[in-house]
Amino acid sequence: MMSTEMSRRSFLKHSAAAAAVVAGADLGGSPGAATAAEAAGSPRARDTLALPKAGKKIPVILDTDIGTDIDDTWALCMMLKSPELDVRLVTSDSGNDVYRARLIAKLLEVFGRTEVPVGIGLDKTDKPGRQSAWVGDYDLAKYPGKVYEDGVGAMIETIRASADPVSLVCIGPVPNIPVALERAGDIAQRARFIGMHGSVRRGYDGSRKISAEYNVRADPKALQKVFAAPWEITITPLDTCGIIHLRGEKFQKVYRCKDPGIQALMENYRVWRKNPRGPITASSTLFDTVAVYLAVTEELLEMEKLGIRVTDDGHTVIDEGARAVNCAMKWKDLGAFEDFLVDRLTRA
Repeated sequence: MMSTEMSRRSFLKHSAAAAAVVAGADLGGSPGAATAAEAAGSPRARDTLALPKAGKKIPVILDTDIGTDIDDTWALCMMLKSPELDVRLVTSDSGNDVYRARLIAKLLEVFGRTEVPVGIGLDKTDKPGRQSAWVGDYDLAKYPGKVYEDGVGAMIETIRASADPVSLVCIGPVPNIPVALERAGDIAQRARFIGMHGSVRRGYDGSRKISAEYNVRADPKALQKVFAAPWEITITPLDTCGIIHLRGEKFQKVYRCKDPGIQALMENYRVWRKNPRGPITASSTLFDTVAVYLAVTEELLEMEKLGIRVTDDGHTVIDEGARAVNCAMKWKDLGAFEDFLVDRLTRA
């Protein structure tokens, strides 16, 4: 297991500016006092934030378009099974957000984690999705924990209420995040952004063809606004997350796991597959699990600080004049990450 202390050392690095704005921001409750521009003026980062003390969990929020590709479901399960992480909120995003929130809530209930609130994203529709057969007629009103109709507002208040910096792990096209920044720009002083976004030197499946990766292409303007905010930004592009699969005995260990949450994961995988009755011998590409890993540690990854520009057509281009982003560009030991993932999912 990777050390929490190592993740703390890499959590937030030294940077400058914006302290005066933080001091003057409305920290008490009403989301709307400071805009992202007021919070920073420019995407230069701020003074180092106080980190969690040794032995404390890292507070995290997951923002997800769960219910489309199955990797979001794997990532949520991984997060819930990671003892270093204190999951404070899970929000749905990218449209059809009530369906996605129902999926989140049902999974949390199966995991016995109903202390985790659910936030509904900007779009309040509830149409069938690829995992609807598992969600069934699950009623959000009966979720034992809290459900926030205004998921963006819940995100703002969760970040503001935390004594320690929050890791905002985003594994979808991020339409919620610019709205949160517009309503409360001071959150960028209290959080770091970790995203599964982009294609820098490699494309899907390790291809040398750089791609307009889906989470960027679906809403490039949203990610441009995220990259303009004055928080630390870390991403796993396709270079590292586009090659994650579990096969053979590694997959079978997860598939055979008797933990109720992991059984629910496998049930979702079966209904999500286009051939639900065929043999299941491997996972699909588990892009989003790498973003969750980055909330814990960077130990198995080669990180580069690169200027990254988000283009209007959804590409993430290296540009020396652009905002510096922490990019997970290569694996030091991909097999060790696969083992880490299997261990997390199957541990008692």
